[in-house]
Amino acid sequence: MISVLIADDQDLVREGLRMLLEAEPDLRVAGEAGDGIEAVAEVRRLDPDVVLMDVRMPRADGIEATTRLVRHGCRTRILMLTTFDLDEYVHRAMKAGASGFLLKDASREQLAEAVRTVSAGHTLLAPAITRRLIEDFCLSPAPNPAGTGTRLSDRELEVVRLVAKGLSNAEIAAGLYLSEATVKSHIARILARLGLRDRVQIAIFAYENGIIRAGRRHPGHKGGPQG
Repeated sequence: MISVLIADDQDLVREGLRMLLEAEPDLRVAGEAGDGIEAVAEVRRLDPDVVLMDVRMPRADGIEATTRLVRHGCRTRILMLTTFDLDEYVHRAMKAGASGFLLKDASREQLAEAVRTVSAGHTLLAPAITRRLIEDFCLSPAPNPAGTGTRLSDRELEVVRLVAKGLSNAEIAAGLYLSEATVKSHIARILARLGLRDRVQIAIFAYENGIIRAGRRHPGHKGGPQG
């Protein structure tokens, strides 16, 4: 059973999310919070598997709450709730340590799958909304960033490029003629070597260090949650 905390300052939104989540046999709502300060306190008290975190809330917004939870080593995975008019917050939320993003008008199936995905330790990097936001808000830097090549091998850099484009492990394996196990090993080494948390932060690293430029998408990729 996956436990979920709902953090949103609107009562109707919390009630709606609760109804959607509790319709799923493997999901349980552990509690609710109406602002960022309360969200941090309730996550620490209840220790849920996942928190649905609204971006814009009083006292402390979802980004500040996420920063505090990640800084204190909280195990709870954070799934940000966003709308298109809040796009400017997403890059900051990704850097703060959010595990994924979900539009507030998502269907019950999309909501449940998102919760299951981040609870399993994966991220919601591949959906089109997240790729677009990464591309919009990670500026394209110089093509040869100083120091990047000394930290990663050529093969690891190629894996980073493909992760940033939203490819799954299976797609990366096929493209590089590797096994999926080898791809997973590369990703684990990349995370450890760069001190990153997950695939989302690999994508940020790729864009901010010029390993890949915004707007270059893999033409055959249709999107989907990956870990």
